[in-house]
Amino acid sequence: MRFSTKEEYAQYARQLFLDGCNCAQAIVLAFKDFTNLSDEFSKKLSSPFGGGMGRMREVCGAVSGMFIVLGIVEGYDDVNDSKKKTELYKKVQQLATAFKDDNGSIICRELLGLSAKSDSYIPSERTKEYYESRPCPDKVASAALILADYLLTKGNFED
Repeated sequence: MRFSTKEEYAQYARQLFLDGCNCAQAIVLAFKDFTNLSDEFSKKLSSPFGGGMGRMREVCGAVSGMFIVLGIVEGYDDVNDSKKKTELYKKVQQLATAFKDDNGSIICRELLGLSAKSDSYIPSERTKEYYESRPCPDKVASAALILADYLLTKGNFED
């Protein structure tokens, strides 16, 4: 299913998160029309990135999800191709900057207003209170908007 607007991708990614996907899974699944990956593989591939990488509260999982999709769509496989590597890293940094401009940070703990990274690997239970207390659905939607804008316009970032 391919959406025609970036807002549709954002709405779908948000709903995937609200349905129980972690932030990275919501992004990767929302863009399966670009990656051609199965739902099962998409969920497995992106599962470690939730909670800012295994709940360590490092890079936001939605941001990691953007990078996973970007790598599948435009990544390089020739490890000696420095031109392709440079082009990809530039796009990664542009996506990260766009997310940071919209949200203030790409770091999970900063987005959650936490002062230190988590040392607990136990995920929070997904309850009504959980969803009401977190900005995560909005961050997932923001990442989806940014990625959809990039993919739907063929990545014409301004320098």
